[in-house]
Amino acid sequence: MSKQGVASMLALALLLGASMLVLALLLGAFAATPTGVHAIGVCYGVNGDNLPSASDVVQLYQSNGINQMRIYFPDTNALNALSGSNIGVIMDVPNSDLSSLASDPSAAATWVQSNVQAFPGVNFKYIAVGNEVSGGDTNSILPAMQNVNSALANAGLGNIKVSTAVQSGVTQGFPPSQGSFSQGYMGPIAQYLQSTGAPLLCNVYPYFSYTGNEAQTDLSYALFTSPGTVVQDGGNAYQNLFDALVDTFVSALENAGAGNVGVVVSESGWPSAGGDAATPGNAQTYNQNLINHVGQGTPKRPGSIETYIFAMFNEDQKPGAETERHFGLFNPDKSPAYPINFS
Repeated sequence: MSKQGVASMLALALLLGASMLVLALLLGAFAATPTGVHAIGVCYGVNGDNLPSASDVVQLYQSNGINQMRIYFPDTNALNALSGSNIGVIMDVPNSDLSSLASDPSAAATWVQSNVQAFPGVNFKYIAVGNEVSGGDTNSILPAMQNVNSALANAGLGNIKVSTAVQSGVTQGFPPSQGSFSQGYMGPIAQYLQSTGAPLLCNVYPYFSYTGNEAQTDLSYALFTSPGTVVQDGGNAYQNLFDALVDTFVSALENAGAGNVGVVVSESGWPSAGGDAATPGNAQTYNQNLINHVGQGTPKRPGSIETYIFAMFNEDQKPGAETERHFGLFNPDKSPAYPINFS
């Protein structure tokens, strides 16, 4: 989970004007509404000491009723452990591989053969061609997606959808209905996804929007605990920042001529230590409310929204800000970092 885009998320953090802040501060009661069917996965990162074996991790997913997983590279141990489990998998193409896959269709075919076809017992759902790609590498995203998609189709695996994972910094606009893509490379990607039927994978972090502008964003709006509407956008009422961020992506897709593209929340979470508002209590509140909420969808997209919580474990070897090492739902000994009910 790269956070180089945090600064660019500040614009979206301005989702509350002064009058909205006053309203949010006046509304202090806790509100979280459990919902029905939802699709929750958890991201499995391995940048930590003394993490459980991959087979133990798969068993931990199963024992907690977690039926979807995201992995960030073709992790042979994880893929072997996942075989036969029926856990749905997002697997990333590492950013470092984009250039070669973009320039050489045979490299994409080899990648698919080695990392997908070699594991017929794994329930692959999506291949994420890059995660929060930045700089000149963004030019490689679309051709790499096209080559990987063709390689999968040629292998008889066209049911596996190819996308890329992006963060909120690729969008702009407020309120959510005014969302558009702020990066020129996103329009062609969105239109390609519409042509293939694949969703856009979106990393959605109210935490970073909140900490980027605490003066104008109420914590309850970020934690799903505002008891009433905070942002009114035409006929759509927003009670939480998560919905506003997701619907900004939806509007951006619509404005790019790709309104039929679905949104999968490929990462969302809250750290339990290491920064402002990063406490076990806030992390538990956010993640439990996220689980309870995603079954109902957003104002623009009612219905279940497939969502992956970041992350399964606290990863003490992750680079970057201290918060990066404290997003885990579980400790390395498999004990819960705080209580969470996935059902």
